[in-house]
Amino acid sequence: MTERTNLLGLDLQGLEGFFVELGEKPFRARQLLQWIHKYRIVDFAEMTNLSKVLREKLENVAEIRLPEVMHEHISVDGTRKWIIKLSCGNAIETVYIPEGGRGTLCVSSQVGCALTCTFCSTGQQGFNRNLDAAEIIAQLWIANQALDKDPKGNRVVTNVVMMGMGEPLANYANVITAMNLMRDDFGYGISWRRLTLSTSGMVPMIDKLREDCHVSLAISLHAANDKLRDEIIPLNKKYPIAELLAACKRYVVGQQRRHITVEYVMLEGINDSMTDAKDLVRILKDLPTKINLIPFNPFPGTSYKCSSRNKIVRFQQYLIDQGLVATIRKTRGDDIVAACGQLAGDVQDKTRRTERLAQQEVVFHQ
Repeated sequence: MTERTNLLGLDLQGLEGFFVELGEKPFRARQLLQWIHKYRIVDFAEMTNLSKVLREKLENVAEIRLPEVMHEHISVDGTRKWIIKLSCGNAIETVYIPEGGRGTLCVSSQVGCALTCTFCSTGQQGFNRNLDAAEIIAQLWIANQALDKDPKGNRVVTNVVMMGMGEPLANYANVITAMNLMRDDFGYGISWRRLTLSTSGMVPMIDKLREDCHVSLAISLHAANDKLRDEIIPLNKKYPIAELLAACKRYVVGQQRRHITVEYVMLEGINDSMTDAKDLVRILKDLPTKINLIPFNPFPGTSYKCSSRNKIVRFQQYLIDQGLVATIRKTRGDDIVAACGQLAGDVQDKTRRTERLAQQEVVFHQ
């Protein structure tokens, strides 16, 4: 039996091509997008503005297949985390953070992460594979479905950040397709200002992103000099800070009301001195930015500690005094291990990274 096409991960262009191959008019793609993503209908029989003949044809050649939600955890602060099982046996994590009139969904793009950022739990889990576009957009579909059923009501996803497990720009094609669906008015209708992609600094793909998909950009900087950033974000050895910031400048040039969000995790005794603050001002002075200072969230096996609250506030105030916009991210969902940098999922590690780390730990304690 021929495998049926999963329509969940096709954007408007992909669905139009699908219907043309089926001998149907391309406008059917818009109808189907609305049924799947706006109304969350996955049974073709319920798509009443499609002819019975077309619905039967779709039943034979296509499906709308969603991954399984294994667990849902709800924090005391309202943060919610879904652990989603994939067909390959791995599991990923997706987090929803409500705050005021905004609801932000943190979406994963990979099973694990091929990068080895030392302060990130995901980076210590190793890497298995990229998510396909259906697995990425399914996280938003699942969150909206769950929030609709919440008895408290009034909880919706208004913002999406590609900031979950994985490096989004390392899974470029699938992430772009999913973000096209998020932005499409027949899909989720999310404004580019409310859709943010966070990268550790894959410079060539930042330039490509500027041409292909109009979204907000965040960079995981976390250090203001190459020596330190080489240590905590090894990708910096390939794309050092000067190259990364030059790509950021190219990303915003000619764009009105656009800035770069700079993520900076506060690590006690590592990157939180006043010298670090001064260096940060120096390298960011010519770039329109909003600096997001992130208190470090611990995870099992890490040797890092979070900077004290007083030190974080002092660091922030110096940046503000120098004319930069700087905020301190509120830690959310740490009681369900859903805070920034804590997402781990269940990764069948093809890199053997977890095995090597365990061996190093044994040697260290001998």
